[in-house]
Amino acid sequence: MSETRALMKSLFYLTKPRVVVLLQITAMCAILCHDLIESSKINQDTLEIMFIVFVGGYLTAGGANCINMWYDRDIDPIMIRTSKRPLSVGDISPQKALLFGISISIIGTLWLLELANQVAAFWALFSILFYVFIYTIWLKRTSVQNIVIGGIAGSTPPVIGWAAAEGELDLVLSSTGDFINSIFNIGGYMPWFMFLLIFLWTPPHFWALALYRSEEYEKVGVPMMPNVKGKERTLIEMKIYTILLVLLSLTTPLAYQEPNNWSELPSLDLVTSLIIVNSLILSIWYGATVWRINTKENNNQNNRMPTASHSFFVSLTYLAAMFIVLVLTSSNFIISGSIMSSLFILYIIFRKRGNKE
Repeated sequence: MSETRALMKSLFYLTKPRVVVLLQITAMCAILCHDLIESSKINQDTLEIMFIVFVGGYLTAGGANCINMWYDRDIDPIMIRTSKRPLSVGDISPQKALLFGISISIIGTLWLLELANQVAAFWALFSILFYVFIYTIWLKRTSVQNIVIGGIAGSTPPVIGWAAAEGELDLVLSSTGDFINSIFNIGGYMPWFMFLLIFLWTPPHFWALALYRSEEYEKVGVPMMPNVKGKERTLIEMKIYTILLVLLSLTTPLAYQEPNNWSELPSLDLVTSLIIVNSLILSIWYGATVWRINTKENNNQNNRMPTASHSFFVSLTYLAAMFIVLVLTSSNFIISGSIMSSLFILYIIFRKRGNKE
């Protein structure tokens, strides 16, 4: 029993549970936004879809992570951050890890195909293949843009969640154009706004960590931006992404537009203004932490660069807060939701400031 329990524990940690749960939370938010925009309420069907997507999303993302750890088993033991992973310490064999990763990836895809729809299953399968073959096997060890392009895989959960909530969506294979339309036209612009939000957030979030871990990546031959282009160049690119996040926040009301009303821009009324202001405040608040990073400071007793470390942890709060705000303001632009978002943002910002002091 103890051996079985140890094996199950190792398999569980191979899926990177904390990372996968965070990804699934973004998918849950997409489902909530979908149903609130459509009917202004959460019902039993909403909860069922959330369960289906969470299970399917966990299995597919977790499976991709298992395969990632299997492939990186030669460099993970060398890096402090990854030296305690199951494969690094020999808790499980590479063959079992690979078999487990492939198995749950297939099960998760089939789960979504059977209980959600073809489009949701497609995006789940796409994220597995992209993360394994494009990011892990190709880009991670060859390009400084590895985390940027690889971030596409981590940006798909809201698309999967929204597609599942939309109901019957089928892949159309009659022509290339029809196929592309069937996977992108999923009944709203909100999932693509969320996709862009995660995609633009990923580089400054991850590079903040890489700024004070660059020596580890250099030691194992992974070309991260700081150890190839230098810290100053990395910070410049991080600032560019935060500017793009600020610009994206200005378009937040468009995320609530119906596809057939795309030509009709939302009027700048009180609610629309509050939505823009809320998103803008959050993006500027996070962006300011990036602009305050001092690349010349020394690491502290915890081997962290204080300003970069602060930005890294604020970035987590920022992304979570943005998704919560999107959910709160999804109920047909009800003004109370926008006001609640404003109060929530003020609480988050002042709470973080108090903790820092």
